Amino acid sequence: MNNEYRDSKTTVSLINYHFVFCPRYRRKIFEDSKVDIRFKSVIQEICIENDWDIIAIETDKEHCHLFINVQPIYSPSEIMKIIKGITSRKLRQEFEHLSKMPSVWTRSFFVSTAGDVSSKIIKRYVENQRTRY
Repeated sequence: MNNEYRDSKTTVSLINYHFVFCPRYRRKIFEDSKVDIRFKSVIQEICIENDWDIIAIETDKEHCHLFINVQPIYSPSEIMKIIKGITSRKLRQEFEHLSKMPSVWTRSFFVSTAGDVSSKIIKRYVENQRTRY
């Protein structure tokens, strides 16, 4: 797992997001192995272009799990907007059976954060700031 801190001129961060998102009407688009392979390669291109690190990616028949490490300048909704927009456009251009869809993805998604330490540890650390010394 990628638990390496990212640093820039003004920040140090460790932000890992777990996304789950589905095609419209829960269509089983990933049963087609060509769509599955192309989708994953487009995701890799997007992540390279935006300097995001893929920790894990996997698809099932009608949904995708994506676990990525990002910089703090990106919100989860912005990440999904970028990923869904580009993958929808490219998949509809390249696969005729998807070209009839107005969009490949639903507007909704699940997101959860994951880092190096649990929420309980962070809460205890923050609460004990004045008593550390």
